Order: sequence, then structure tokens, then C-alpha cells
Amino acid sequence: MKKGAETRERLLTIAESAILAKGFGATSIEEVISEAEITKSGFFYHFRDKTELARALVERYLEQDEIVLDGIFNRARELNDDPLHAFLIGLKLFSEMMADLPEGHPGCLVATICYQERLFDRGIHELTRSGALAWRARFITVLNEISEIYPPNDDVDLEEVADLVSTVVEGGIVMSKALKEPDKLATQIMMLRSYIKLLFSPQLA
Repeated sequence: MKKGAETRERLLTIAESAILAKGFGATSIEEVISEAEITKSGFFYHFRDKTELARALVERYLEQDEIVLDGIFNRARELNDDPLHAFLIGLKLFSEMMADLPEGHPGCLVATICYQERLFDRGIHELTRSGALAWRARFITVLNEISEIYPPNDDVDLEEVADLVSTVVEGGIVMSKALKEPDKLATQIMMLRSYIKLLFSPQLA
């Protein structure tokens, strides 16, 4: 990675950490510059203003999200060809990954932006919406595949079940922080896994 790209990445990492800790409005360009130990002109070489910084942060966050989820659920599918069992394995791997974070999940940048929506322009809101829709599309595809083999045991809208994955993850992050229990997110993902298993497992006669 070239020096300019390294500097840009460092600025994004510093800014993301600060925003997750105290919010976008309370994070100043000056403190990011100070921690990165560069000049103000150096910052503006990479980002025209704070809005452009926010856009770059969201784009990077969503891209990293996709890489992580691809890695987990592609690996799960390699371990088991059955779509239900592969999804259950994937959720277990996801839970284990979250449990391995010693201080818990640092927070969701998309959620942070949604909580402070008035601070951002329409373009950034469209990015966060596209991120939520990408999660929905990913999981509705899997759930439809599962339902073709294992009809659900309850009359549910599979799109809502797909959105439940996002809801559980976001809620787990909030609960982890509110209760000061770093493992809460991991256990909530396992609760989701239990629900999916009960929803699709063939009923015993």
C-alpha cells in the first residue's frame, strides 16, 4: 500500500473509532488530524470536508461487512451442502467470531449514522439504506433456498425473518454495551440460530 493510501486508511480508522465512541457530531476534524499526526492540508488532500469523510467511512464499513459475511457463510457452505445446516453452521461461526472480541463489538457505524440522521446528507442516508437492503437480500436468498427443502413450521414472511438477522445483530450490540456484557451479541446470535432451527426443522410425528 502506498504512503498516501496508508494515510487515508489511518484517518478512516481513527475517525471511525472516535465516531463509534462518542458520535459524529462530537468528533472533530482537528482531533482526527492530531491523532494521525498530519497537517490540516494533509487531511483535506484526502477528504474535502467532514461529509466526504463520513461517506468514505460508510463505504468502507459496508465493504468490510460484505467481506466478513462472505467469509463466514461461504465457509459454512463448504462445510455442508444442505442450505439449512450450512446456515446454522454460519450463524455458529458468526457467534464465535463475535465472542472472540475481548471487549465486545465496537459498534455499528450504520446505526450510529441513523441515530444522528440530521447530520448527514441524502447520499449518506442512501448508503446506509443500501447496506440494510444488502443484508436483507443476502439472507432472503438463503431463507428461500432453505424453505424449498424445509417448509417453515410457522406462517412467517421470510423477508421479515431476513430482517430479523439485522435486528438481532444491532440489538445485540446495543444490549452488550448497555449491560456491559461483551458476550451478549454472541449469545443473541445463538438464540437466533435456535429460532431458525425450530422454524425449519421437520416436525417429528
